[in-house]
Amino acid sequence: MASPKPMRKILLVEDNPHDEALTLRALQKKDLADQTVVARDGAEALDFLLCMGGYAGRNPEDLPSVVLLDLKLPKVDGLEVLRRLRADERTRLLPVVILTSSDEERDLIESYRAGANSYVRKPIAFDRFTEAVQQLGLYWLRVNEPPQTRRPGP
Repeated sequence: MASPKPMRKILLVEDNPHDEALTLRALQKKDLADQTVVARDGAEALDFLLCMGGYAGRNPEDLPSVVLLDLKLPKVDGLEVLRRLRADERTRLLPVVILTSSDEERDLIESYRAGANSYVRKPIAFDRFTEAVQQLGLYWLRVNEPPQTRRPGP
């Protein structure tokens, strides 16, 4: 008997309502994710992923397949979110893609140093932005082979 298909879930961490709407529309157009959860600041993203605050009752093993993380966020910036995820055993292996409008080289370098799996600059043109998001979704949800378990080892 075949094992059940894993749920394809994305956590989108984005404070810009326009970019959020474009990203959601691009993902829905290609039916890439079964569920997309949106966090609008870094603190909310950490609460969701680490099961704190309003998400304290959430199952910690129910992690998204990938996190699309903006850098310039209110409350806790994206780099700090990434550092905290990499410091926690539960989220250390979670794929995190930086999806940002920043074109600063130091942001790119710091993102990789902090443990980003990928760094993508948001294209300005609508059609290029849509294509970039769809390609990210295809790769991380359909092509990438994630670890079989996200629970910490012995």
